Amino acid sequence: MTDLVAIVLAAGEGTRMRSAMPKVLHRVGGLPMVSHAVAAAQAAGAGTVAVVIGPNHDAIRDAVRIAVPGAAVLEQSERLGTGHAVQQARVAFEQAGGNVVVLYADTPLVRAETIAAIATRLDAGADLVVVGFEPENPSGYGRLLTDGERLLAIREHRDATEAERAVRLCNSGIMGFKAATLRAVIDRIGNANAKGEYYLTDAVELANADGLAVAFTVVDAAEVIGVDDRQKLALAEGYFQERQRAAFMAAGVTLRDPATVYFSHDTVIGRDVTIGPSVVFAPGVTLGDGVTVEAFCHLADATLAAGSDIGPFARLRGGAVLEEGVHLGNFVEVKKSRIGKGTKAGHLSYLGDAEIGPGVNIGAGTITCNYDGVNKALTVIGAGAFIGSNTSLVAPVTIGAGAYTGSGSVITEDVEPGALALGRARQVNKPGYAAMIRERALALKKSKQR
Repeated sequence: MTDLVAIVLAAGEGTRMRSAMPKVLHRVGGLPMVSHAVAAAQAAGAGTVAVVIGPNHDAIRDAVRIAVPGAAVLEQSERLGTGHAVQQARVAFEQAGGNVVVLYADTPLVRAETIAAIATRLDAGADLVVVGFEPENPSGYGRLLTDGERLLAIREHRDATEAERAVRLCNSGIMGFKAATLRAVIDRIGNANAKGEYYLTDAVELANADGLAVAFTVVDAAEVIGVDDRQKLALAEGYFQERQRAAFMAAGVTLRDPATVYFSHDTVIGRDVTIGPSVVFAPGVTLGDGVTVEAFCHLADATLAAGSDIGPFARLRGGAVLEEGVHLGNFVEVKKSRIGKGTKAGHLSYLGDAEIGPGVNIGAGTITCNYDGVNKALTVIGAGAFIGSNTSLVAPVTIGAGAYTGSGSVITEDVEPGALALGRARQVNKPGYAAMIRERALALKKSKQR
């Protein structure tokens, strides 16, 4: 494949989103839409990525630089249409010798394979390639007017005749050019249309008038969904999740109820993993081979090594790391902690800012008290320790290897290896006091009812 330049248009306001945030920063699969577009371009082999943004959109600039650090970010100070927007990226294609593909930041699901296929068509002889699709309802979309394999023109809906509006093949907006073709037509695009804007789509008729080879390709409508309101954002999220679920199941992951599992753009899952219903993967999660995640778990920024199992109703976040064979049961939360091989926390525990060794038993109701209102502190639990139920470990504190803590203890000092720590008040039984306390409570209740 010859050199490829990708131009991503991200200058639209997206007022229909009803949001203080620029439209293209809304997320699909946990990633801003503009980041999806630039990442796909780079994955397709684009050596140069240029993004055209509107004025005062530094947040978009920052998102682009995170996704593709070397991307050029250019500004369209006046919104005069897609042709005008591409002109602002002239520095990216003026000296280019290969191909140029134009993408849209609010079309987040376009695949790298589609972009690469456009470049392949251009390398095979096409001078201009347009990506089309057939929606259920074509109203509002530009139509592709074709003659066999040749694309004659793109007609915007508002400018189309009734006969042209009857055409079901629609324009996705995604276009590929030989760089020389783009240079030849871009400055000849006029604004004689209903909105007085410079439409990049007019390049098709200009290229045909020059006798160039103008082609089109058709993709599934879900891949080129454009997001301009919250409903379309939800649809795009749904399509993204369907794609992720299918890919994971094809790779050997068992999803007990696929429609209820939600993945992030960067979720990594090994083979023979089983995931129960209603599990959510936020960004930054990696599961090793043979992991089991039971129903209603939420994971974010977490790594689970091979053979570990969690849930139901477990939450992992903030850099949680489970080593091989760890078991976390229902209502266990782990934050910014490393849990050693074979350690078990069966139920009702919070483990935050902790280093826990292998083979530890964490009893029900255990809490690492890691926050003093200002600072976080570390709890360290050595290998083979046994933490009794309802233990509060007040950090910073270290529990030595093989040590025990008695149930109900509040541990405020380090415990040496092999020791038993008891941090609870001595029990005192007072015969007959229960009836006295009950009578006093009933009398108080009666007095309040008068």
